[in-house]
Amino acid sequence: MQKKIVRSVSSIFGFVFLIVVCFLAFVVLSSRISGGEPTILGYQVKAVLSGSMEPTFQTGSIISIKLGTDHSTYQEGDILTFRIEDKIVTHRIVDVKQENGQAWYKTKGDNNDAQDLWTVSSQDVVGKYTGFTIPYAGFALNFANSKAGSALLLIIPGILLLISSLRSILSAKKELEVNNA
Repeated sequence: MQKKIVRSVSSIFGFVFLIVVCFLAFVVLSSRISGGEPTILGYQVKAVLSGSMEPTFQTGSIISIKLGTDHSTYQEGDILTFRIEDKIVTHRIVDVKQENGQAWYKTKGDNNDAQDLWTVSSQDVVGKYTGFTIPYAGFALNFANSKAGSALLLIIPGILLLISSLRSILSAKKELEVNNA
């Protein structure tokens, strides 16, 4: 009975591990092929690299953002991901200004004492935070995007396939021996 439970738990962990590896491989390979961020049905995942938005989301988390086409419709309180000085930042809107038909957003990290020094134009907005977060998964995503991580994402599935093939061969051999005896 105990052996059966251990085998079941082991199978579940193996399945979850395989799903995570496949997801990371998809993210890394699609971003390498497209040359940009992977997008699924108008959503992107981003890794949180700083604590400026804690406790809304923790450093090392993955967040989902909805890519938008009309970046002038956001309002105070929305959390935006935007480009500023060749960086991607995710902060909350604290003020909205309209100037010459264009929206400008004043932002602030939830964990920061002061508003950001910059004002974000609607053209610099990438998308809006959807409320979906996976804590600490961003550490794995960042590693997977590194050269060593990319190499492992190619090697690990190959090793798993090899192990699975060997198990199948050994199982078939054992079954053949039992049938021949």
